[in-house]
Amino acid sequence: MTGSDPRTASSAAPLTGPAAPCWVTLMTRHREAAERFYSQVLGWSFRPGRLGSDFSVAYRGQVPVAGLFAVSSAFQVAVAWTPYFSVEDANVAAARIRERSGTVAVGPLTLGKGRGVLASDRDGAAFGLWERTEPSTSPPAPADHAHAWLRLRTRNAFDAAIFYGEVLDWASGRPGGCDVAYEGEEVIVRCGGHPLARISSGAVESAVDPLVRPHWQVQFPVADLAETVAAAERHGGTLVEDRTGFEGTEVTLRDPDGALFAVTDVRSPA
Repeated sequence: MTGSDPRTASSAAPLTGPAAPCWVTLMTRHREAAERFYSQVLGWSFRPGRLGSDFSVAYRGQVPVAGLFAVSSAFQVAVAWTPYFSVEDANVAAARIRERSGTVAVGPLTLGKGRGVLASDRDGAAFGLWERTEPSTSPPAPADHAHAWLRLRTRNAFDAAIFYGEVLDWASGRPGGCDVAYEGEEVIVRCGGHPLARISSGAVESAVDPLVRPHWQVQFPVADLAETVAAAERHGGTLVEDRTGFEGTEVTLRDPDGALFAVTDVRSPA
């Protein structure tokens, strides 16, 4: 069994804060099987959530890091990891999505201590919105550790940055908000000065390969990349892609239920 390592994420930001990614959730058909897989691969423990028996929360130590939600095939929801972005007003943000030719599939719905929205951008990449309506009682993420990073593979990074910037108030100059920078052929999103997500061009909407279609990829930094990949394969996962660059290695895996996620030894998503 392996796990995420705070030392590999020293320059990243936690998934908290206004207009920053606040949560990642796995939609899966088999919650208990998913819990067994991710506990062995990422070293997480799980506790029941407040949204019913189909929902559980993953913890690294005492800090919640992700949600798992079992969905019936009758709901026609894809098995996938999905990022949720914090917003001050879910109604306003949902309206902005529609105004910019995105799609709001579900919500806003009242869920636990907040209101949620499931949506997709103009190119079909799925994401969520989260409006917290009650104070959080969970301990904050350590300042020097990100539990996950995000990467958007999209048709045009510049257009996508405008879409998300207008929906989520990125580059608004507000305290605690996110800034957007165009570096090389990618867009880097920083929150509080820390790199938080990358947006890359080149995705093709009609591609058969799901890695080529527009999508948000959730990346988990780990202490031992080779052991993490080996653990995933031992417990029914599949290695899909191995990308090695000057900054480190990112490995895309498919869990036994078909959800794609990435593990990385990269110290920063930028």
